[in-house]
Amino acid sequence: MAEIKKQATREAYGQALAEIGAQYDNLIVLDADLSCATKTGTFKKAYPDRFFNCGIAEQNLIGVATGLTITGKLVFCSSFAMFAAGRAYEQVRNAVGYPHNNVKIAATHAGLSVGEDGATHQCNEDIALMRTIPGMTILCPADGNEAKACVRAAAAYNGPVYLRFGRMAVPMLFDDDYAIEIGKGVPMREGTDVTIIATGIMVGMALEAAESLAAEGVSARVINIHTIKPLDKELVLKAARETGAIVTAEEHSIIGGLGGAVAETVAEGCPVPVLRVGVEDKFGTSAPAAQVLQAYGLTPENIAAKAKAAIALKK
Repeated sequence: MAEIKKQATREAYGQALAEIGAQYDNLIVLDADLSCATKTGTFKKAYPDRFFNCGIAEQNLIGVATGLTITGKLVFCSSFAMFAAGRAYEQVRNAVGYPHNNVKIAATHAGLSVGEDGATHQCNEDIALMRTIPGMTILCPADGNEAKACVRAAAAYNGPVYLRFGRMAVPMLFDDDYAIEIGKGVPMREGTDVTIIATGIMVGMALEAAESLAAEGVSARVINIHTIKPLDKELVLKAARETGAIVTAEEHSIIGGLGGAVAETVAEGCPVPVLRVGVEDKFGTSAPAAQVLQAYGLTPENIAAKAKAAIALKK
């Protein structure tokens, strides 16, 4: 049996920056003293004169990024999600979001899969925070190739973008030449009984869940949402109408993330049962990533169980 290729989306992020460096000669990359971890060091090695370490000063990182953007530079700035979205929230809101500046905030080490770093670094609130900022686009890739596609799409897009990357290596789902369209979900599997809408590392788990459900005679549709904002409402509502039940899956709090966005859309456009798989209003804990995900129910087995429960709620 062939070994499944895996890559952390943060690794792919660093590679993508280096790849587009030649395409965009105005590209500047900033980091908050974490370039080894965020993988912006890959770009630094290729283009040392266009990389700047702003130190452990995330609010200043956002300010510098904004200033450079105003002068016409294309700026990607990076830190851990807890710092980029949490510590620097005010600057992101007022310096990037409010004037709609063309800053790309690339946040790594998001979610529970930070593992041993524990609750202080396991940011499960960042999508909720960024969703509240008017005009902010949010991208959350499912694998390394989608991460590269998100970087390319963000670079070509004029406006603020929050990109969410993970620490843990995950299975590759897409080909090397894969591309995305911002705001458009990706149907991954057809089904008629229930729809599983997933983002990030949960997309692979959703596909696993659908396979196990098929063995039990349950037909599950799977949709990959790489753009959480703006959400592909047309695709979500189509799934609600055609399958009558939805499960969302995300490595994020069930409050304010993908689950919230889908539930809001469905409640307004086509009310059907919506159950959410994610972090249920809890802080994380310190343990190896796989163990933490298991403990918090971020597993294919739990997705499958929620799918059957959602089907049971159909009227």
